[in-house]
Amino acid sequence: MKPHVMACTLPLPANYRVTDILSFHARDTLSVAEAVDADRVRKGIVWQGSPACLTLRFSSQCAEIELSIDHPSASFEADALSTLALRMLGLNQPIAVFEESVSQHPQLGMLVKKQTGLRVPVSASAFEALTWAITGQQISVAAAISIRRKFIQLVGLQHSGGLYCYPDARHVADLSSDDLRRAGFSQSKAQTLLAVSKRIVSGELELNGDLKEPPIEQIRQQLLKIRGIGPWTVDYALLRGYGWLDGSLHGDAAVRRGLQILLDHVEPMDENQTRQWLENFAPWRALAAAHLWKLASSASRRQWR
Repeated sequence: MKPHVMACTLPLPANYRVTDILSFHARDTLSVAEAVDADRVRKGIVWQGSPACLTLRFSSQCAEIELSIDHPSASFEADALSTLALRMLGLNQPIAVFEESVSQHPQLGMLVKKQTGLRVPVSASAFEALTWAITGQQISVAAAISIRRKFIQLVGLQHSGGLYCYPDARHVADLSSDDLRRAGFSQSKAQTLLAVSKRIVSGELELNGDLKEPPIEQIRQQLLKIRGIGPWTVDYALLRGYGWLDGSLHGDAAVRRGLQILLDHVEPMDENQTRQWLENFAPWRALAAAHLWKLASSASRRQWR
């Protein structure tokens, strides 16, 4: 059976930062589940239970989106693909409002001006964002990427085009704790992943990323009840899963490093100092943190060179 193909096109603003999207999806250089070229991302996902390949191709004025679905078993809403792409590309994030609101701030205003147009790339699903946040708890990014790759290959969902697909909750719930341990997860993280997946399958936890206004506070409270999930994991997952821009990421080491650089502090910033500083930018705390991420990343590259 030939794959079912859906396609749409979205206009891009003049200051759209394509390289941020490409970099986000190019974290795993082995290209097991994502393949990134100079102007294109191909990503394996699960679409309504079927392996699929999502392609995002960029030009100076628009993004062309295509979804190739193996063995489709469900009907398709005309705007479902554009809704997904709009969220993933951050095109529904009101960054102009944010940039105007902080333009007069003595430190952040100048940084945002230098990094104008910065949006937060969003994962293909809230489940992917949450499981990535759990994977990355208290380990290096390189280690988290390696575990993520093994996790994807362990589940073994592969699109006909060759890319492995990031699994959905139903497929993860079928795994055992021992399976996840073989992929590199600690026992506690394996149990947390299984708990999340089983609650989603049972309907106890709803992570529908397609809602225009998801019940963020309800989701936060549900997630915080799960052992192994704390405030940083929740706020990061909501940022990457829904594009929620008001999570306080003061527990993130890269955010604290970025703030240290921005404020020209000799001593590292602690979590409490960072939390208090970010509070000034509600309801944009996560977007302010994203600018600090970018600053820390740029400084790290300069030091490496």
